[in-house]
Amino acid sequence: MGVKTFKPVTQTLRYKTVNDFKELTTDEPYKALTTGKRKQGGRNSEGRITCRHKGGGHRKLFRIIDFRRDKKNVEGRVLTIEYDPNRTSYISLILYKDGERRYILAPHDLKKGDMIVSGENVPIKVGNCLPLKGIPLQVDIHNIELKASKGGQIVRSAGSSAQIVAKEGDYYQVKLPSGEIRLVNKECYATIGRVSNIENENIVIGKAGRSRWKGIRPTVRGMTMNPVDHPHGGGEGRSKGYKQPQTPWAMPTKGYKTRHKRNRSDRFIIKRRDK
Repeated sequence: MGVKTFKPVTQTLRYKTVNDFKELTTDEPYKALTTGKRKQGGRNSEGRITCRHKGGGHRKLFRIIDFRRDKKNVEGRVLTIEYDPNRTSYISLILYKDGERRYILAPHDLKKGDMIVSGENVPIKVGNCLPLKGIPLQVDIHNIELKASKGGQIVRSAGSSAQIVAKEGDYYQVKLPSGEIRLVNKECYATIGRVSNIENENIVIGKAGRSRWKGIRPTVRGMTMNPVDHPHGGGEGRSKGYKQPQTPWAMPTKGYKTRHKRNRSDRFIIKRRDK
C-alpha cells in the first residue's frame, strides 16, 4: 500500500494526501452483514450536546465485525479486503467451511485466498486467533480481549500491535502501543499480526471540507470568543488575562484530576503509558 499525493494546482491540494487503496479487492460491502447507522450529532437522549464539534458528515453503513472470533477450529478463507468508513483499519470478509460469512479486522499482509482459523491449538500465523497462553513472547498481536469470551477490546486501530513481554501465573504482561504494560488473563484471545492500513498515520487531511465529510465540525479558540462565551474571552487585542487554562465551564484543563475514586482496572497496570 502507499500514500497518494497531488499536483498542487490549488492550495488545498498542496499538502493533501490520501490512501491509494491498492490492497482493497472490492468497493461493495456484503449486504447481509451491514446495518443502518443513525447520526446523533454529539447529542444524548435528551437532545443536549454532550460531545462538541460533531455533526453532519457522509452517510455510512455499519459493518458487523466479529471481534470475538468464537468460531473455533473451523477454517475460513479470505474472500475480500474492504474499506470500512467506521474505523481506520481495513476489514476482511471470511467464508468458513460450514458456509457462514463474517467480517474480521484485516491484519497487515493478509491476502485474498488465505486460510485462517481460531482455536486453542492453531499455528502462529497472521490472521489466526488463539489464547495468550499459546502465543510466544515478542510476537505482534492485536484485537486483544480484556475478559475471556467478551471479544477484542484493545489494539484495534490501523497499524497498531502489542506484544507479550512476560508470562507468569494466570496473568501475562502485554505491552500496548502506548507503552503501557498491562496484565491480561492467559485465557483471553488475541489475533496474530499487526492491524492493516499502516500508512494511515501519514495521511494529511489537507482541507476543512474533508473533516466535515467525516462529521467533524470546526473548533474555535476560547481567546477569540467574548467573555460571555468563554473564560478566556474578551480583552483588548490578544490578551491572556486568565491564570489557568479552563474549559468553557471554568474547569481547569491542565493537571487537574477529575477522577473521584480509584479505578478497578488500575491493579492490572504494571507501567503507565509513555508521556
